[in-house]
Amino acid sequence: MKQTLNTKRDLKQIDLSARGEPFLWTMGGALVLGVMMIVGFVLLIFWNGIVTFYPKPLVKVMLDSRKILAGEIHRTETVRLENHLFQELDEKSRTFVNKNKGYANRTLYKIGNYDLYNEDFKWVADYEVNTISQPENLYYFERVEWGPFIGTIDSLQLDSRVIKPDGEISSILADEHKKAVARRRTIEKIEKDEISEISYRLEKERLALKRIGMETGRDATEYHEADKDYQAHLADMSLLYQKLQKKADRIKTTNQLYTITLREVEGKTKTIKLSDLVRFYPANSISFTQKMGIYFSRWAEFLTAEPREANTEGGVMPAIFGTVIMTLLLVVFVAPFGIMASLYLREYARQGILVSVVRVCVNNLAGVPSIVYGVFGLGFFAYILGGSIDSLFFPEKLPSPTFGTGGLLWAALTLALLTVPVVIVATEEALASVPQSLREGSLACGASKWQTIKNIVLPKALPGILTGLILAMARGAGEVAPLMLVGVVKLAPELPLDGHFPYIHLERSFMHLGFHIFDVGFQSRNSEAGKPMVFVTTLLLIALIAVMNAFAIYIRNRLNRKYASDHF
Repeated sequence: MKQTLNTKRDLKQIDLSARGEPFLWTMGGALVLGVMMIVGFVLLIFWNGIVTFYPKPLVKVMLDSRKILAGEIHRTETVRLENHLFQELDEKSRTFVNKNKGYANRTLYKIGNYDLYNEDFKWVADYEVNTISQPENLYYFERVEWGPFIGTIDSLQLDSRVIKPDGEISSILADEHKKAVARRRTIEKIEKDEISEISYRLEKERLALKRIGMETGRDATEYHEADKDYQAHLADMSLLYQKLQKKADRIKTTNQLYTITLREVEGKTKTIKLSDLVRFYPANSISFTQKMGIYFSRWAEFLTAEPREANTEGGVMPAIFGTVIMTLLLVVFVAPFGIMASLYLREYARQGILVSVVRVCVNNLAGVPSIVYGVFGLGFFAYILGGSIDSLFFPEKLPSPTFGTGGLLWAALTLALLTVPVVIVATEEALASVPQSLREGSLACGASKWQTIKNIVLPKALPGILTGLILAMARGAGEVAPLMLVGVVKLAPELPLDGHFPYIHLERSFMHLGFHIFDVGFQSRNSEAGKPMVFVTTLLLIALIAVMNAFAIYIRNRLNRKYASDHF
């Protein structure tokens, strides 16, 4: 009887193994684990990114040492005190720590006021705290420089009029702040647009004069006539420049007369121009509707403005623009090279050892570290190819390089090389999936090989080709290491797109969301100050890639439905 039971158990185990159920459950469990990890990561990024700009309440903390601090509660953690630190505590604190078995909670406060404290954040242990309150007169001021200021309003100076805090100062301050911001933007428009236009035109004419001198010599009549015209135009532009500069200086002088004096919780004061304030609000006395207004205004600034405060505040519009333009250029460059290489390998090349070696090399290229492509791009594209272009077409700008350094063009080409193996493999698979009978039928009807490929094979394989391009676009948009060598910068003074011919300047350096994340997370003066911006920028990068991929997938599905319904 016992032998019969063992035999049934053995047969059951053999039956399960034969049907592969243990392997099925293992593979299913691995899939579930992978999906959970991805979903968890996305949720972590989403939650930390979506709440970054929501205004938090401000607390005022009285310490046992009679010191006072105010700020936002950033995060809390539990730590174990070392013996030497425990010995330094007073009797009250030791009792507190002993009750918690040697552990103590501590809170990180965002205190701001970096120009006064030389730090943005401060840890405070619970046993150091005497009282915590939320005064309604505490304000959170966002400034153009030095980060936020947390404190109260001491006085408001409007030209020769000084106003002390009272019930009406909020409305007066809001109106005067709007006027001051308008004046600041007028100054920025004068300096960045009108004066920059003069500088651009003068530099262009100077380079044209230098080129004439290089071609004809400085003693030639043509050069002297051009120099005469340049000097006359320089005098006119100098007068216009002085006029614009005086206009900007007058507005700056006006801004100096409209100031606000702020007071931090321990009594120190700081006077700043109203135009240097970005926004302000009494954090503990505003309604939910006002909080949502501040929240959306911060998002609008983040998506449309330039960075400030070492990229830890402000917006990322130049990085968004650079990421999108570079990704589109990447697709433009990688598509023809990848598709043509795949067509030759699949449709024209005689299958043999040489073609097999080429395929192995293509697959191996996909495993080369991306930084190697960056070194190649810098050496070949920027120094060799770009240096040759500068010598042939821009000799008047030397020794300052035009194409002989990192730029948008070389970054896109470098990433095209990085992602072309993905496109080649995906395109070959798509071409191989087209039935051979369609080719034979086309050739039997008298079509040439190229006509067959163009009219029969490529339309049928197009959805699969687009799949390869989507994968290439997703990988290229998130790469950072090669871009650090071939064009990406911390802060781009000029966008690659402007109103000057040829309008898109591929030789310029650019900002990128991936590098922006690296810079804010690892190169800012305070990692805690940069951490919220890391999460929100990562969320934006994921969303941007998702939108571009969704658009490409939509086009692929439309083509798939179109050609799947056609009969050849």
